[in-house]
Amino acid sequence: MREHGGNLDLAQQRFGGRAEDWIDLSTGINRLPYPVGEVSSRAWNALPSRSEIEALHQAARHAYRSRAAVVALGGAQAAIQLLPQFARPGCARILAPTYNEYAGVLSAAGWEVEEVSALEALAGADLAIVVNPNNPDGRCHPSKDLLELLPRVGRLAIDESFADMDPQLSLAPEADRPGLLILRSFGKFYGLAGLRLGFALGNESDIARLASMSGPWPVSGAAIAIGCRALRDDAWAEATSARLARDCVRLDAMVQSQGWTLVGGTPLFRLYETPDALAAQERLARRRIWSRVFAREPTWLRLGLPGSESEWTRLAEALAR
Repeated sequence: MREHGGNLDLAQQRFGGRAEDWIDLSTGINRLPYPVGEVSSRAWNALPSRSEIEALHQAARHAYRSRAAVVALGGAQAAIQLLPQFARPGCARILAPTYNEYAGVLSAAGWEVEEVSALEALAGADLAIVVNPNNPDGRCHPSKDLLELLPRVGRLAIDESFADMDPQLSLAPEADRPGLLILRSFGKFYGLAGLRLGFALGNESDIARLASMSGPWPVSGAAIAIGCRALRDDAWAEATSARLARDCVRLDAMVQSQGWTLVGGTPLFRLYETPDALAAQERLARRRIWSRVFAREPTWLRLGLPGSESEWTRLAEALAR
């Protein structure tokens, strides 16, 4: 497995403790998740029907403000795994640094992969990848710039896994344009990563092909039931977006005493420049708080946002020490 957050087993091996003793801030997953409520026995016992899957697709169109074709998948990662199969291997350019699965998956499938640092450098690629907002630095690109790039590439895949808090940033309403594919993660904003649910939005032919590759039951009945409920809960989404925006300011202020500098981030995670990220990670880990470091950038430390007040208190105490 490539380097990722959420590797709490590594934290336990190095620093001890049970999983429940830890506050895992190494991911960008909302730590105050959507309240799932009751799930019917049918959702667990029966194969999902076509009408139930279509209801989930309609809920996704509602949440993402799109009328494009959509397919539900086992997380945005499932779409990434299928992406190389859209066409014969060619030149894939990835706006980097970014989520490392794209380069690995495409390279393994025989694509020639180039990482570029500027949006305009993606032009001419058979497949262009943009994560917007970017992970891990939160860099964002206006819709206008991305749409101008679209006719200059074979296909443009935009990963909007962290776009829930900023609907104006999303190109999901434009996803029916030829050559444009939008990937969305459900688990991050709704805090239910273990449900393994995500979506791809695009034109009819691309989504039909993805649906064919993913098989007849790509997501579980429980994911359908919970996803339909959550994606239509506009009040929860608005309140959660407002809370996360406030909590970003709170976290940035909390780490000022450490001399860390904000590099960037989103309302679900913050990226800081530190004198020594491994040392900072170890100091937090000894208080059972896990963070994310990057082999390529030894001064970068990424922190997700604490959830409960007790988690905020523990982080403040760990930083104070």
